[in-house]
Amino acid sequence: MAEQQQDGASEAFTNLTHLPFELDGGIAARARIGVIVLASDHTVEHEFRAILDLPGVAFYEARIANDPSITPETLKAMEGRIAGTADLILPGVPLDVVCYGCTSASMVIGEERVFELVRQARPEARVTTPITGAFAAFRALGARRIGVLTPYRDDINRFMRDYIQARGFEVPVFGSFNEENDNRVSCIAPASIRTALLEIGRRDNVDAVFVSCTSLRLAQVAAEVEAELGKPVTSSNHAMAWHALRLAGIKEALPRYGRLYELDI
Repeated sequence: MAEQQQDGASEAFTNLTHLPFELDGGIAARARIGVIVLASDHTVEHEFRAILDLPGVAFYEARIANDPSITPETLKAMEGRIAGTADLILPGVPLDVVCYGCTSASMVIGEERVFELVRQARPEARVTTPITGAFAAFRALGARRIGVLTPYRDDINRFMRDYIQARGFEVPVFGSFNEENDNRVSCIAPASIRTALLEIGRRDNVDAVFVSCTSLRLAQVAAEVEAELGKPVTSSNHAMAWHALRLAGIKEALPRYGRLYELDI
């Protein structure tokens, strides 16, 4: 340690340089999770901040440019921006998991293509998306017949239903708010979401209900809705955060977030 004395006009100044220090693992000593967030999204960071509030676990996000009007064309347009956005998250620092935070775009672009693009920038990371997490959640819950709630317009809803059913699940009930503007979707009241969930989930041919869209708010009331419905409930953020934790090797049960958070992959 070097100590330098400098005489000032009124009193001496001591400059202590090269003070000794030790390194630890930082706030992400157990898991470092990157999240690509839509520029128009109001909700995903809020829900991730609550769920990932665990010692040694941290998430870091970068925003990807997108159009708040959700159409197949605007969703597809994000494809060329995914790798560059992933590269903005803690450059030079390895990530355990990267989440691409758009449910509908993950299907329009294709999960495998999203994985490929993220790994161009972050080859060390495991990758998930809201629909990837949802499929893992359905399997963990033993649910085959999925009731789906979305805010999307009809063409995206039809595409989504076909996408889910092509992966071996049934979608006997589908509900939508039919709202195209992502800024309005983020303001759909949780009470409205709850009412729609109960309408969809109360049917005998539904094993579980999935709320699709990272802008819709469910995570903090998932367990409460499950208790009322008697069936498991998950959402884009809820499933993706759970999947990210499990992919990163974080196994703690978090029953306050519902049945899913007591299960492994």
